[in-house]
Amino acid sequence: MTMRALVIVAHGSRREASNAEVRAFGERLFARLGNDNYTAFATAFLELAEPSIPDAIHSCIRAGATHVDILPYFLSVGRHVNEDVPELARTAIATAPGVTMRMLPYIGADDRLLDVAIALVSQN
Repeated sequence: MTMRALVIVAHGSRREASNAEVRAFGERLFARLGNDNYTAFATAFLELAEPSIPDAIHSCIRAGATHVDILPYFLSVGRHVNEDVPELARTAIATAPGVTMRMLPYIGADDRLLDVAIALVSQN
């Protein structure tokens, strides 16, 4: 049986309140997804905050995950989304035989963000 984990990856900030905001988003997302979709969850940061991407992935694997979905919490594509996050994730997964991973599209790639922006702009 596949035990799935979700790891949300953000850039990380020197401002702890920003990192806490990302963690809170992740917790709300995981709560809505429920245990039917994922049995483990972690928030990770590329730099400036903990846990690192490898640490978060290994935490999920220690919790029993045999498959890890990586969700980049970025609004635009760039070197971090195209290269850094996938490479760090692949390197971490490579140390865990039998564990698979899937890179999900970064959040900013989803056109539904247009609806969010329209809703925000339309507020009076």
